[in-house]
Amino acid sequence: MNNSYTLEEAIKKLEHYCAYQERCHKEVTQKLMQMQMIPEVRDHIVVHLLEHNFLNEERYAKAFVSGKFNIKKWGKQRLKLELKRKDISSYNISAALKTIDESDYYKTFNQLAEKKLESIKEPNKFKKKKKLIDYLLYRGWETHLVYDKVNELIP
Repeated sequence: MNNSYTLEEAIKKLEHYCAYQERCHKEVTQKLMQMQMIPEVRDHIVVHLLEHNFLNEERYAKAFVSGKFNIKKWGKQRLKLELKRKDISSYNISAALKTIDESDYYKTFNQLAEKKLESIKEPNKFKKKKKLIDYLLYRGWETHLVYDKVNELIP
């Protein structure tokens, strides 16, 4: 790997990095550190990316939420946690979570719970409940939803 970049090369590389896929500030900063750029240059490049709209935290948060909800079927708790890990502001996290349609949210949750229940081959009712609860909580669905649904599916 080439360890020395001119400012222009670094800017081009990071523009491509951000254009290829939405990125958050933390990912861009980590990339610049891997490229062994000095702090002043890192700041300059981040400002450039922001000014030219390559880097937009609100857009990133919305894309992240949309992707993880639609593809991985993550609930709001997990989405919130993962965005916090990426140092996304609370404002952008709540704005992104509001983009999830409520009826889609519950429909997805119900389908996920029912589909998972079919795949659990556990004769013991209590162990079966625990497996389903653990699965849904890990995926970041709200506790009250999980317990209500599990008690409805496995009376």
